[in-house]
Amino acid sequence: MGMGFDKDTFKKSVIFNMKNVFRRTVDEATPEQMYQAVAYAVKDVIIDEWIATHKEYEKQDVKTLYYLSMEFLMGRALGNNIINIMAQPEVKEVLDELGFDLNTIEDQEPDPALGNGGLGRLAACFLDSLATLGYPAYGCGIRYRYGMFKQKIENGYQLEAPDDWLKNGYPFEIRRAEYATEVKFGGYVNTVWEEGKERFVQEGYQSVRAVPYDMPIVGYGNNVVNTLRIWDAEAINTFSLDSFDKGDYQKAVEQQNLAKTIVEVLYPNDNHYAGKELRLKQQYFFISASVQRAVVKYMETHEDIHKFYEKTVFQLNDTHPTVAVPELMRILLDEYRLGWDEAWEITTKTCAYTNHTIMSEALEKWPIELFSRLLPRIYQIVEEINRRFQQKIMEMYPGNQDKIRSMAIIYDGQVRMANLAIVGGFSVNGVARLHTEILKEQELKDFYQMMPDKFNNKTNGITQRRFLLHGNPLLADWVTKKIGKEWIVDLPHIHRLAVYADDPKCQQEFMDIKYQNKVRLARYIKEHNGIDIDPRSIFDVQVKRLHEYKRQLMNILHVMYLYNQLKDNPNMDMVPRTFIFGAKAAAGYKRAKLTIKLVNAVAEVINRDRSIGDKIKVVFIEDYKVSNAEIIFAAADVSEQISTASKEASGTGNMKFMLNGALTLGTMDGANVEIVEEVGAEYAFIFGMTSDEVIRYEKEGGYDPMEIFNQDFEIRRVLMQLINGYYSPEDPELFRDIYNSLLNTASSDRADTYFILKDFKSYADARSRIVQAYQDEAWWAKAAMLNVACSGKFSSDRTISEYVNDIWHLSKVKVELEE
Repeated sequence: MGMGFDKDTFKKSVIFNMKNVFRRTVDEATPEQMYQAVAYAVKDVIIDEWIATHKEYEKQDVKTLYYLSMEFLMGRALGNNIINIMAQPEVKEVLDELGFDLNTIEDQEPDPALGNGGLGRLAACFLDSLATLGYPAYGCGIRYRYGMFKQKIENGYQLEAPDDWLKNGYPFEIRRAEYATEVKFGGYVNTVWEEGKERFVQEGYQSVRAVPYDMPIVGYGNNVVNTLRIWDAEAINTFSLDSFDKGDYQKAVEQQNLAKTIVEVLYPNDNHYAGKELRLKQQYFFISASVQRAVVKYMETHEDIHKFYEKTVFQLNDTHPTVAVPELMRILLDEYRLGWDEAWEITTKTCAYTNHTIMSEALEKWPIELFSRLLPRIYQIVEEINRRFQQKIMEMYPGNQDKIRSMAIIYDGQVRMANLAIVGGFSVNGVARLHTEILKEQELKDFYQMMPDKFNNKTNGITQRRFLLHGNPLLADWVTKKIGKEWIVDLPHIHRLAVYADDPKCQQEFMDIKYQNKVRLARYIKEHNGIDIDPRSIFDVQVKRLHEYKRQLMNILHVMYLYNQLKDNPNMDMVPRTFIFGAKAAAGYKRAKLTIKLVNAVAEVINRDRSIGDKIKVVFIEDYKVSNAEIIFAAADVSEQISTASKEASGTGNMKFMLNGALTLGTMDGANVEIVEEVGAEYAFIFGMTSDEVIRYEKEGGYDPMEIFNQDFEIRRVLMQLINGYYSPEDPELFRDIYNSLLNTASSDRADTYFILKDFKSYADARSRIVQAYQDEAWWAKAAMLNVACSGKFSSDRTISEYVNDIWHLSKVKVELEE
């Protein structure tokens, strides 16, 4: 029974909301209206806890974390909130009595895609864990009107449709106009003398009003409710009547348009830096608003700005929020009139930076002319930070120009955000052990040598409350029956399942649950794709953003290779296999979009071919997002984690699959290394080059894909099918670019950058080992159960505890509700 949750009150609340919001009775309600009525009723329960939490924070004068992130991929809130207030059985009953099904109601909620993928989803898991562990925290981001696009597949191609998540209003948000602040762009900096001191003033600027919308982040069963604060932009003077009267209609709404464009849409790009003015505007907009608000909030209850860092910590989620460093400096220097050294000490004790990528193309660099034009005062401050830092480099490494070249914040006409983030804070962390080691030895080596104390690792995690308790209720109930419910807030407890891994009865129960989850996904696929798939086949799944380094291409090329084998010997004995893909490609990423077309073209041919007796099916799931991910993870047998070693910083999908009892087929990359360490190499399928081998080839060369093409007939046949019209009879040249990317040594790109052909045979071999293993049902059941039992390390609760102990130093808070 939830704390203070009363079923009858809740029921009345739903009926009251239906009347008040829609002027309807429950028996006339649509499922959409019912969703709104239920959401408002749940919010009503949450708000008491929300108020109580913040009163407690104020009373105890707690240190607060501001988790600054461009992206939050929250997923649907209703189901998760009901679980976290521990009211699921009661809410289900109320809805049954009113003639509605909870699952149907949950499905009415938009899945707000305010993030691209891993980065934004990690932020969401972190907020869940912070609240559940009782740590004071705000997530700070942008209230994009349109999130990550809705993906439509038409004729095999990805089309982007707007994700209009706000069209029916969003019941869980609260507009907090009283905390609105002004954010300034452009203009110039004037120096005025006041009391014998220079003061810098920005003039001739354009500004917008940042208005926060707060969403509750509900802790599990502990009355703690933290806040996700996302900023909307509004015009300061909405409408110039003067311009309107003069007939200049464009100028009349100019202010409004500036505001609107800032928050219009999320950049659909990850692992690639978008050098766009609007993107920099977005970054400064939400950072300036968040930092200003954090300072004001602190000063409401404290005298001394010098101790700001004792009560505040800013975590920069990747380089996007790096302007927090100069923005905090600006406020301290210009508004609080501190000297440089004082301001710098406060700033560097407040900011900490998480690096999420090894890919150099993702590290943000802004052209000086753009940066200084848009943020003139911020640019001055960055220049001074750079000047002082370069001085320090020269003192430590006299005459070493290479150090300046690699470490300077401003160099070659660009402002380098990663360098600014490292210099401007007290901590730099990678997101998996391998990733952090590569940062220290490769990408950030010079920084590591100069300031080793700043560097630390925090292996990512996921919240078991969403990805097992909510996403896989059948398995969650089974686990709880076997070992009790401690795992919900203490995932390592799940290791107690290991004793059942050899028990034939438990194996049977476990595999039955997996089968039912496969039936559920098969139904989803039938409904959305019109394809019949066999729940008894091996579900081999790769779902994640589409990026060349993640090697979805290697996966589909191998499917083509298997299909060729089947066509050569139609009577070949093959365990039926279903290859499931789900991925969005950034709108401007041509090769990624072409890969989606290839997957769909191959699916078209294979799924129609009667002669192979349904031994292979290929499915591309449209519009992959948090809500359908939950269904997919629960149903997977094989988890494809096949990135080129050294390229995937961590990965978190790999953890969600493991938690749901899928076996990893992967390279020794990112967190795969640690997954294999936990479960044991014999219960995973590892293939391909190591990160050291990849890095060596990248440095020294010596890999020629043409050699493999010439020597291996089967690989050659697969590649030729890309350009002989086998999968695109209407346009044989369609996949020429993919073919070239693998072989064309004449082009400026290095051929086969991600070593697909190099790892291909090893991958094929691992896949045939899987088929062998799957036929031994007892072994497979044991392996799958051990994967679940060994997933304890990969909870975001553990990750957050490490951040708290090593970086943030927050205190746990207990919230008691007044009866």
